[in-house]
Amino acid sequence: MSKETGHSDHIPGTTVFTGQRSAKGLQLNKFAYSLRLAENRAAFEADPETYMNNYKLSDWEKQKIVEKDVKALIEEGGGSIYMLIKLGGVTGEGLASMGAQQRGESVEEFMKTRNVPLKQNT
Repeated sequence: MSKETGHSDHIPGTTVFTGQRSAKGLQLNKFAYSLRLAENRAAFEADPETYMNNYKLSDWEKQKIVEKDVKALIEEGGGSIYMLIKLGGVTGEGLASMGAQQRGESVEEFMKTRNVPLKQNT
């Protein structure tokens, strides 16, 4: 039973994106969604601090973004994985990196559990 909703929507080991989490992460998710536009990605890359301040992100949120701590942004910050994927595109943290982080694995370990072969740098 989820403490937040009172419904049995909790999946063990998974952070369920509830309405309460959505409300908590509103500014964070607006920020991440803004990165879908090339001019916003360029502005963020040029001056991350100013760009994040434009979205009134907390110091904690800004720190976790800089640290690329997607797991904390989802679990504690109310971030939507669908929005944070946009952040990953700017910071170089792809979906595989995010999945590995959430499972506490390296990207290599994570990819071994996928149906996709890991590309080797040559």
